[in-house]
Amino acid sequence: MIHDTIAAIATALGNSGINIIRISGDEALKIALDIFVNKNNEKVKSFKDRFLNYGIIADRDGKIIDEVLISYMQKPGTFTREDVIEINCHGGILSAKKILDLILTYNCRTAERGEFTKRAFLNGRIDLTQAEAVIDIINAKTGSSHEISVSHLEGRLSNQINELIENIILLLANIEVNIDFPEYDEDVVTISKVKEESISMLEKIETLIRTADTGKIYKEGIKTLILGKPNVGKSSLMNFLLNENRAIVTEIPGTTRDTIEEYVNINGIPLNIIDTAGIRKTDDTVEKIGVEKALAKVDEADLIMIVLDASKKLEDEDIEILKLVESKKVIYLKNKTDLEEKLDLSDYKNIEDKIINISVLKNEGLEKITNAIQNMFFEGKIDLENDLIINNARQKNLLINAANNLKEVLSSVENGMSVDFIEIDLKACMENLGLIVGKAVSDDLIDKIFNDFCIGK
Repeated sequence: MIHDTIAAIATALGNSGINIIRISGDEALKIALDIFVNKNNEKVKSFKDRFLNYGIIADRDGKIIDEVLISYMQKPGTFTREDVIEINCHGGILSAKKILDLILTYNCRTAERGEFTKRAFLNGRIDLTQAEAVIDIINAKTGSSHEISVSHLEGRLSNQINELIENIILLLANIEVNIDFPEYDEDVVTISKVKEESISMLEKIETLIRTADTGKIYKEGIKTLILGKPNVGKSSLMNFLLNENRAIVTEIPGTTRDTIEEYVNINGIPLNIIDTAGIRKTDDTVEKIGVEKALAKVDEADLIMIVLDASKKLEDEDIEILKLVESKKVIYLKNKTDLEEKLDLSDYKNIEDKIINISVLKNEGLEKITNAIQNMFFEGKIDLENDLIINNARQKNLLINAANNLKEVLSSVENGMSVDFIEIDLKACMENLGLIVGKAVSDDLIDKIFNDFCIGK
């Protein structure tokens, strides 16, 4: 149990209705009682658990800092399982900062990044998957990403992992009996049970692993690169997808000279869109740098949208771009279909069959682009309410390790190996699964995970 007291501003500083300062620890209540006076300018001796109290906070010289609403939440029924005080003051920078500065003159220190959630984990309020879900909820960019993270916070992933761990513990118990009391001759029954349970657990783990790519997309977005020669409508397409004039659009070739990145949610599909300079040979130094940066982004992209001009014949720049992306996931877009068509793709049958006709000028084709992305990245319809989805690389890697451990178990069974070898791999599997929920996790890993949090959470 941690006994020192921490405090931090839990809301983003800026112009807003309120700010919240949070205190957690053994000294939280004492500090709050010392700095608060009620509406009658009287000190109070106690706070009723989970009630709002109106009054003021004054500094040590008696100078009023702000009117506040203060609430006390008694341990262990709190997020951190410690006494918690939350002070609601007016929004803005100064009030919250002055109140925090006053609190820190007492037996209290500034909270580290994510330390409130870290304490919730260390004090057994949540496990590591739930702690990671907290930061994912904060950073969620789409409703789908938020929904996945909420399911983890509710403990759906924890429950399934803990169920697998319990299965392994029962198997290990049976194996231990077999090792310690060989005279009972239960070997055949035990091995049969190990094989049956290992196959079942492996199927469940591999099902989770298969969801990881989908989870990553919902969490981080699809890194989408818009490529094409100058003046085909790349920047217009970006503005079209964003539904705002983010990129400058002119008829002058080479207008876009650097990459422009924006995040957009299209029908629940998160895209991290990168508009690039038009790909062409140029003597302009600045434009040349822009073209080089665009080409460098190709390897990093999850998806490339190639924009072709329907009103012009295929040119060398188009052909070079098509060659450049042959090994990538590509959506081919034929823009300016409202004009007389001159583009001939008869020599590119594989492209001709996939191409999507759009007219950014007339706002036509967005639904077709969305459908193409869904078909390319999502296998069937994801039922977020019922499907458990992994969206964390650490969890995915540990699941892969656990799956490999179970494969070793099955290999040992098939090869008639001693139960001692089976026991070793089952224990390794249990250890990897335990690391997912935070059993026997190292201090360094804990610090690394919570360092991604904001201060005050």
